[in-house]
Amino acid sequence: MSKKPNILALVSYRVFPALMGGQKCIASFYQELQTLANLKLVVSSDNDLAFAKQLDADNYLYNHWKGFYNLRYFWRLKKTIQSQQTEYLIIEHSYFGWLGWLLRLFCKVPFILRVHNIEAYRFRDMHRKWWRIYYFYERLICKSANQIWFTSPNDAAWMQATWSISSHCCTVLNYGVDVLSAPSLFEKKQQRQTLLEEFQLHPQTRLFLFNGTLDYIPNTDAMRIIVSELLPRLDKLQKGYRIFICGNRITEQWKKELEKHAQIILAGFVPDIAVFYKGTDCFINPVTLGSGVKTKLVEALAYNQDIISVDSGAKGIEAPYCGEKLQLVPDYDWDAFTTAMMQLELPSRNETPLAFYQDFNWKHIVEKAILSLQP
Repeated sequence: MSKKPNILALVSYRVFPALMGGQKCIASFYQELQTLANLKLVVSSDNDLAFAKQLDADNYLYNHWKGFYNLRYFWRLKKTIQSQQTEYLIIEHSYFGWLGWLLRLFCKVPFILRVHNIEAYRFRDMHRKWWRIYYFYERLICKSANQIWFTSPNDAAWMQATWSISSHCCTVLNYGVDVLSAPSLFEKKQQRQTLLEEFQLHPQTRLFLFNGTLDYIPNTDAMRIIVSELLPRLDKLQKGYRIFICGNRITEQWKKELEKHAQIILAGFVPDIAVFYKGTDCFINPVTLGSGVKTKLVEALAYNQDIISVDSGAKGIEAPYCGEKLQLVPDYDWDAFTTAMMQLELPSRNETPLAFYQDFNWKHIVEKAILSLQP
């Protein structure tokens, strides 16, 4: 592609500031995309553009829960497409897919759907009664998009097999990271010592980490598993350990529940999660619900962290990128999970493969996105 393409992207929820994995996936993608495209970003009004880092962005849209109110901004968006001579329209998630379809109809501009999950199944896991209605809507939108950019190869394969989406329309763009190489062994030992001293722990204590958005149902279910399935089994092994739980938006009920257990250290939202990735011995992922890529696993691999995960929790990350860093356990086999937590040599001397740092950096991902626009 000889010249920079003109791109308009619409985001239906708060991503600035980017605090959670999904928000980082969107914010970082467009930070890098602006280097290779003439990008205009229009986001929901709950975004703080002070965190948009020199992006050409406006924040006037209604968020996805009030999405159809954005009909009032249709002509404004149409005018933007015309004045910017937009060549491609990107819609984040299927929520605003209908708007992409409508703008394509009137402006003759192809729209690209960026898929992070099978949203209908996510709503099913959240016990939304209307998830089946959304299933048919989501299928219709995906089948009507000119292109779909997936963060998970599993979701791409599923849509091709189940919804008959043409593989020619599908491109897998990994969830990226800004970490370009594994932290040194010395740096990891330093950060481990920092955590031991800060939380007054014995030097032989085995340190585990779980993090995420803590009011998100798959993560809430994982906390339930940690408390009701993992702790009782770990306590029987009579070995010193602590599980750090980091993340925001925890409910007061869960905060009180976690604080009952001395083996759990609820760190909450931390401004620099890298300290915990580098300083703990192992990341645990007992998440059995949800689709898409578990961004927490990608971040753990970036920091050369050993990972113990159930099979469902590791879907979307291909084995060559994990090497020996990922120990998989069958879903719901909590005896095997806790045995792995205490019997494995942690941290191991295995390294995250170099291929991971090559393919999961934002520059490579955005270059792949631009290449997919070529006819």
